Amino acid sequence: MQVREVVGGKYRVLSGKDVERIHNASLQTLEKTGIEVNSRMAFQIFKERGARVDSSKRRVKIPRAMVDDAIDKAPSKVVLYGREEKHDLILENKRVYMGTGGTAINILDLKTGEKRASTLEDVEEIARLVDALENIHFYVLPVYPNELPREKVDVNRFYAGLSNTTKHVMGGPYTREGVLNVIEMAEEIVGGKEVLREKPIISFIILIISPLKIDDTYGEMLIDIAKKGIPLAIPTEPQCGSTAPVTLAGNLVLFGAETLAGVTLAQLVNPGTPVLCGYVGTTADMRTLDYVSGATEMGLLNAAAAQLAHYWQLPFYATGGMSDSKIPDVQSGYERALNLLPVALAGANFIHDAAGLIEFALTVAYEQYVIDNEIIGMVMRALRGIEINEDTLALEVIDKVGPGGNFLAESHTVSHMRSEFFFPKVSDRSNREKWLAEGGKDARQRAREIAINILATHKPLAIPCDIQAKIKPRKL
Repeated sequence: MQVREVVGGKYRVLSGKDVERIHNASLQTLEKTGIEVNSRMAFQIFKERGARVDSSKRRVKIPRAMVDDAIDKAPSKVVLYGREEKHDLILENKRVYMGTGGTAINILDLKTGEKRASTLEDVEEIARLVDALENIHFYVLPVYPNELPREKVDVNRFYAGLSNTTKHVMGGPYTREGVLNVIEMAEEIVGGKEVLREKPIISFIILIISPLKIDDTYGEMLIDIAKKGIPLAIPTEPQCGSTAPVTLAGNLVLFGAETLAGVTLAQLVNPGTPVLCGYVGTTADMRTLDYVSGATEMGLLNAAAAQLAHYWQLPFYATGGMSDSKIPDVQSGYERALNLLPVALAGANFIHDAAGLIEFALTVAYEQYVIDNEIIGMVMRALRGIEINEDTLALEVIDKVGPGGNFLAESHTVSHMRSEFFFPKVSDRSNREKWLAEGGKDARQRAREIAINILATHKPLAIPCDIQAKIKPRKL
């Protein structure tokens, strides 16, 4: 049994004509302005396949026909698998899934509440926590293990994730060697190269740098991953007023140009490579030029970007549910809820950063994952909408109970009450007297207790010992 299908798409911030105009403007940007390609291999691939290039500027101008061909070759449906079938994610059309994101470098310690540098143990512990939180659908590796040397980060982070959750694991790699080691490790876990291609339990994130730049290392890693046929999210991060035009429309033009440049490169390398076009864009604070993650405009931009992805018929890696607050507080709650809901309602397929992150995506908090599990559950209930059929219209039971009656004891109530409503675990719905008698705890305190209990009791499905023995030499 797979993750329950929840579909968005009812919210449209752009008209059909708006979508076409942004699409055309993005292709015009690639054809006229072009993109800087610092990867030698990527530059050569574009050149050999007919793009106009300027070697002195590392500039590549991609013809419209090349982009159109890449969009046609990229799969409209991408399935990201978990180690357990119940966690498989079918990314197509307007199906919606929500999960973690990163990579933060700090964490609020669960015992002290103080901010500290994140470690590999945190990668493991958060994975175990997420494994038990039913509304968080996937695990994007959320924190950086600061104690490890860079060349050991990739394989250790992915192993920490894969061994502590059976949900799909995605992450941004740091070295080409790390990419290849992670792929080999995943092949060992699933039982071979072909099995991993058919049922990928891992995927990678390769960022296109705004404005209009493919980095040397990222470009080489994109090519390595595409050659292996492993799913690949290709996001871009334009910020209004700094690395993108100040207007939301101009920001979206850059998103289209940049992510489609990455999609095009992946398809030139290996036609049919499973790709997610991606967006992590937002606004800069015009008072300070700082990065902003809790802005209402971020929700608008991601909702609009979802419409563009639907137009291209490509699965969409979106961003939603972040906050600039420094702790899990009221600001954190309203910011993340209000920039997650529109993205989900727009039908974004894979909404990362929807759990755990605070403080401009620099920090995570264990209790925030528990709170976000609840927010995501509420958003999913909103997406389900209201089911209208003969049974739900309830004419028979209305007639039976009649004026002045009570529906509580009716079988119709019993049969629907568990499925019709969302039942929170963090929110307190008791009266004040009961709440005070139980300690008068706020939501953060209650979430913290839930997180502590999960980490003390939950045991994820382990990777078999013989496979662990084969993997161990690649780790520290």
